[in-house]
Amino acid sequence: MIMLDLFIVYVMSLLTFALYGWDKHLAIFQKTRIPEFILLLFSFLVGAFGALCAMISFQHKTQHKLFLICVPIFLAIQLTIIVIFRTSVG
Repeated sequence: MIMLDLFIVYVMSLLTFALYGWDKHLAIFQKTRIPEFILLLFSFLVGAFGALCAMISFQHKTQHKLFLICVPIFLAIQLTIIVIFRTSVG
């Protein structure tokens, strides 16, 4: 049961990474893009690690101040929550 939190973070990070990668693909081929709200929402919902990795890997959303500020803040909050949760349970 204690590993469920890490599994959720892992799955959400993979999903968010894929979402950012797909949005980059759509941007390259000038197709209809994924709204920034959705990308930030997935980052906020435990996918910040995947979002940050995707931003670096794909060089995507790195010129947008909102993403440069929010994604690291979301990651710091998520890591803090995980550490607090894991130390209080275990």
